[in-house]
Amino acid sequence: MDTYKVREIEASDFDGLMALYTQLHGNAFPEKTPGITSLWNRILQDKDHHIIVAEADGRIASSCVCVIIPNLTHNQQPYAFVENVITDERFRKQGMATACLNYAKELAVKENCYKLMLLTGSKKESTLEFYRQAGYNSEDKTAFIQWI
Repeated sequence: MDTYKVREIEASDFDGLMALYTQLHGNAFPEKTPGITSLWNRILQDKDHHIIVAEADGRIASSCVCVIIPNLTHNQQPYAFVENVITDERFRKQGMATACLNYAKELAVKENCYKLMLLTGSKKESTLEFYRQAGYNSEDKTAFIQWI
């Protein structure tokens, strides 16, 4: 693998993204039901919902989601939230996830966000260090999750 390209998702990328997502939390490849198609189109049309991908060897090799959230505090500056960071097992440690996260940061800066947040369920020190190296810290805020 020589190079990769970082970009935002396109409508034709559904199958490639879903194949990558099978490596995220053991997700199954979804059946293309009208509901899934409707959800996919809704995401594609949402100007604040960005699915960022790194494409290598003709496939989606890495991805993250960045959502820009309008806000009434902090001088009405929005904030950004990053989720679903994943790199295909065959392409790890090549800088693609970092490039996707950098793209998300560029979007957040462009949209005048005052902060960029990321949650991870990983407890692996190597994963946590990866996020620290990408500019995130775990000291400023405490995250609480309520699963519903």
